[in-house]
Amino acid sequence: MLWSLFKIVLFVVLIGAATMGAVYLLETDGGIRIDVGAQEFNLGALQAAIALIVLVVVLYLFLKLASLIVAIVRFLNGDETAISRAFDRNRERKGYEALAEGMMALASGEERVAITKATKAERYLRRPELTNLITAQAAEMAGDRRKATEVYKRLLADERTRFVGVRGLMKQKLEEGDTGTALKLAEKAFQLKPQHAETGDVLLALQATQNDWHGARETLGKKVKTGALPKDVGKRRDAVLALQEAKGIFEDGNSIRAREAAIEANKKSPDLIPGAVLASKSYLGQDNPRYAARVLTKTWKVNPHPDIAEAFAEIEPNETPEARIKRFAPFFKAHPDHPETKMLKAELHLAAEDFVEAKKALGDLPDVHPTQRNLSLLAAAERGMGTADAEVRAILARAVVAPRGFQWVCDKCHQVHGDWTPVCVNCGAFDTLSWKEPDEKAVKMPGGAKMDALLVGGPEIGPEPGDVLHAGESGIDMQPETQAAAVEVLDQDPKESAEAKRAS
Repeated sequence: MLWSLFKIVLFVVLIGAATMGAVYLLETDGGIRIDVGAQEFNLGALQAAIALIVLVVVLYLFLKLASLIVAIVRFLNGDETAISRAFDRNRERKGYEALAEGMMALASGEERVAITKATKAERYLRRPELTNLITAQAAEMAGDRRKATEVYKRLLADERTRFVGVRGLMKQKLEEGDTGTALKLAEKAFQLKPQHAETGDVLLALQATQNDWHGARETLGKKVKTGALPKDVGKRRDAVLALQEAKGIFEDGNSIRAREAAIEANKKSPDLIPGAVLASKSYLGQDNPRYAARVLTKTWKVNPHPDIAEAFAEIEPNETPEARIKRFAPFFKAHPDHPETKMLKAELHLAAEDFVEAKKALGDLPDVHPTQRNLSLLAAAERGMGTADAEVRAILARAVVAPRGFQWVCDKCHQVHGDWTPVCVNCGAFDTLSWKEPDEKAVKMPGGAKMDALLVGGPEIGPEPGDVLHAGESGIDMQPETQAAAVEVLDQDPKESAEAKRAS
């Protein structure tokens, strides 16, 4: 409506300007005299202006007529499209000008202008595979989802633009949260263009969220085959999918096939920690502890992790603490200075009631790299050595506000996960979890000085042995493992503490 009003006002202004110009020319003295042989023509100012306009129009018509004559001559000489090209050339020029202006408007963020120019270009060019793309993208930018959906559906009719239409509809369904429909559209888009990297990634993530591990492995294989994914990356991700497929088979009760799938996952990516743990359990199910130990030792050499140590301990569950320390010797030799190795050695010595060796195993780790876990281990060792409760409480105060240490962290959104998972629970990215320390700013807890006074202070304010530290009392929410360690250290004597460690 505003555009129509603007055109009416512009027409009136132009008519008024033309009228005023004609009146001015009528009132102007002088003119033009033209002598042609014996003839003389005298033109006033207004007549001269009109004659000039007529001359320009006649010249334009003459050029058009000359172009038409040339086209007719070419047609008579056998060029069957010469006449149609002569008429379409001007339309194409206007159409491509409008198309270029629409693309510039789209890049500038002028969505409505882009839609208008695309409509004009379509009227001249009749090339919907070009103009509909601009219209759909402009409608999306303008928030007109209904029009965007309508245009994307029109693109499905042409084989050249079918992939673009399917992909556009897929992205809309993803934004709406309709993952079921988005999955079907992603499958169709990947079928149309399997070498398209983004579509393959979307399909892979959707299949993973639907626990379709078999379908995800097929998709991954096609991505590697078409070159959309490097072979080494594809091998790693295939191991992740094989691991999840093995877990699903375990849940279904098919233990034999599950064991084979778990072992396959470990062979594809030996550094995949959950895969190594599941493969070791599979070997134990086959009564092959030697292979189980080999798998875990190999993975520990690549990436020390507490889950690896826990699975290694389960190989011989009934051994004595001294025998277990001896059996873990390959782990100690692989990474003697690694924090995980030091904490593992300290835990084993605590279970053996050798508190001096437990503290020695930690070394300066609680000072140079304090975490909740190594400080809790230090408190347990000090308590076992008979250190005064005030000093033990001081260590626990540091543990409460210390960083958590290494966690499963998403490389894409930095979300911290309690357990490894193939898909990030926050951003939905596939295979982005790494075992590393999260950003201290994201996990740092306040109130360290107050907690130190609370735990180290005298009997009036400090907790007595047997007291449980609650979040509401201190103002700080302790991590479960830290709170359990604090309760254990304050509540039990050294021998009882060692027995509890052995049992865990």
